[in-house]
Amino acid sequence: MAKQERILVVDDDTVIREGLRRVLTMEGYLVEAQANGRAAMERLQEASFDLLITDLKMPGMSGLEVLQAVRVLQPEMPVILITGFAAVDNAVEVMKNGAADYLAKPFANDELVAKVRKALETRAVLLDELYLRHELHDLHGFDCLIGESGEMQKVYQRILQVAPTDSTVLITGESGTGKELVARAIHAHSQRREQPFVAVDCTSLAESLLESELFGHVKGSFTGAIQTKRGLFEVADGGTLMLDEIGNLSAAIQAKLLRVLQEREVTPIGGTRPTPINIRLIAATNANLRDMVARGEFRYDLFFRLNIIPIDLPPLRERKGDLKLLAGSFLKRFSAENLKEIRGFSPEALRALEDYDFPGNVRELENLIERAVVLAQGEFILPRDLELPDSRTAPAAVTAGEVPRTVDELKERKRLLREQAVEPLERAFLIGALERNGWNVTRAAEEVGILRPNFQAMLKKLGISARHSNARS
Repeated sequence: MAKQERILVVDDDTVIREGLRRVLTMEGYLVEAQANGRAAMERLQEASFDLLITDLKMPGMSGLEVLQAVRVLQPEMPVILITGFAAVDNAVEVMKNGAADYLAKPFANDELVAKVRKALETRAVLLDELYLRHELHDLHGFDCLIGESGEMQKVYQRILQVAPTDSTVLITGESGTGKELVARAIHAHSQRREQPFVAVDCTSLAESLLESELFGHVKGSFTGAIQTKRGLFEVADGGTLMLDEIGNLSAAIQAKLLRVLQEREVTPIGGTRPTPINIRLIAATNANLRDMVARGEFRYDLFFRLNIIPIDLPPLRERKGDLKLLAGSFLKRFSAENLKEIRGFSPEALRALEDYDFPGNVRELENLIERAVVLAQGEFILPRDLELPDSRTAPAAVTAGEVPRTVDELKERKRLLREQAVEPLERAFLIGALERNGWNVTRAAEEVGILRPNFQAMLKKLGISARHSNARS
């Protein structure tokens, strides 16, 4: 059974006061009435209400004074003012100070009920937004959205704005910044929340398999198609589909995706009859799609179709003010999971974290804290538990002649430095996987969970040859 809204009526005129009580009670509201402002203030300090209706002109404490007090006592509660017809201008002026609406005497019962419903509906929307602000931090899996920095506040605000709509969203940001978590937050607070949320990594499958995965196929359409299969666009029907790392789509799949978005229907491989779809699309990438468009690597028409609502996630190094909050959250979780009682970080460990650049962003911090909790032997995390990369492997300082002169040069220089910082870790990761699997590329890729072509691409980028003793590829 739905909760009954509580309304407090304040008017020194007995006839109007009791008339309001009678009409609103018949509409199903719980109504209390007070004869003056001071009595109303005493009641508001004892109980909470969903709506206040007050006369503007009353002896003692006026309706304006009541309004000002309500803004302090119960700021989320809307206030409707009652005024004589001749004082309507005054009522409009008072509304600028926070009133939700006004009623000019004499007023009809229908007008009263309509304004009450509107005010309560507006309050419900406001409370939903306040609830979302708290839920973004508390819902399971949203740890990467922890943060009080100005950069993250902008992200929260954009989520609040876009969640109730069906607009396509493009989430950008470096790897490890939490793009999928933002997508899940948007879905969880949308009108589609009861429907499926489906996420697919566009780098995880070969082009032929990805096309079948997204759009589906009919039996016999290609070798191995032993039965008809629904694509993820159909699986996500009614809900949200997230395409992660969309910058890796081939030109052919880009063209097919554009058509699906334009026509709102999908045709499976080998099929002839399109199926209507009703999805909310969220795309994500760590690439600069504008640059890819300029280089002819990404369709400009698809980019503009995706970039309706952009959300850019800041890297951790640009919101270091959130570092302690994030580290503390991860510490609490991993301490509980590992049945350890760790009270916090030593001052030296905190300084080490603050001095580190975190090229892997929040995901790297999460993994680092998990390792530190496992290795810690005392009540506090120490620098040795963190096992941060040796500063001697960091890129050398920039000489005066290498200092960038434009913001584009600065961005490019920062990108190169980040790659240099991450390269030793990637190299050790790849070589370790190969050594554990006798330098067999296929087995190494399977062990670490990377597709063989992507594993080979990483080897090629770092100049690592897999042609060692008895190596098979």
